[in-house]
Amino acid sequence: QVQLVESGGGLVQPGGSLRLSCAASGSVFADKTMGWYRQAPGKQRELVAAITSGGTTNYADSVKGRFTISRDSAKNTVSLQINNLKPEDTSVYYCYYRDWMPGSRDHWGQGTQVTVST
Repeated sequence: QVQLVESGGGLVQPGGSLRLSCAASGSVFADKTMGWYRQAPGKQRELVAAITSGGTTNYADSVKGRFTISRDSAKNTVSLQINNLKPEDTSVYYCYYRDWMPGSRDHWGQGTQVTVST
């Protein structure tokens, strides 16, 4: 019942920056967690950053200081500002949504490709 649409991925050089955005639509509730995961070939899907409705954030150790997650509650969007990109950041980035209503499940976007290369 929740649809997630990501945007902002692309090909960038090492040291460059990107801003990913995710727009949620459908049965979106105020009490929720949204965030970003990534999965590279041969790797497990891992949490990159998340933010709760209360504003609490979590970051993977590998991205602390480089990635910043933010939200716009009025628009039901979440963004990820990525600075100082490294080749190891190359991955498909997936938007994530979870609310706390009965019967709720994890929701995922289709993913947006981030490639860091010269």
